[in-house]
Amino acid sequence: SLIPIMQKHKESKFMFPCSDVLKKQMNKSLEESGLDYTKAQMYKVACSDLSDLSDVKYDVLVFFSPTGIKSLLENFPEFKQDETRLAVFGPTTIKSVEDNGLRVDIAAPNKKAPSMSMALDQYIKEANKRKR
Repeated sequence: SLIPIMQKHKESKFMFPCSDVLKKQMNKSLEESGLDYTKAQMYKVACSDLSDLSDVKYDVLVFFSPTGIKSLLENFPEFKQDETRLAVFGPTTIKSVEDNGLRVDIAAPNKKAPSMSMALDQYIKEANKRKR
């Protein structure tokens, strides 16, 4: 968190650029920090219409935010995971997947894979070993 560093400059005013979707914990931490700050909504998170992809099957879908899961389920309310693997980044996105009754197959970051690309690479290598 940058808040402890920012608190060393309590006399300063801060602008917090963010989206219309702000984590409750972030909002709470800023409120409790005693800092003089202004939230500046710079963009709005919106789901794209992907309904034209309804007949396409994917081996892996990669998600970096809970909004991605929301978009998937809004665009494809009858989505069945079946053999599609879900690669998921971050604890809030993992929670969203699980809360919606879906399965996390590839999770990042973790001790062996701090990035999504590393997690995918490791998963593919393991899958290829099992096929032999």
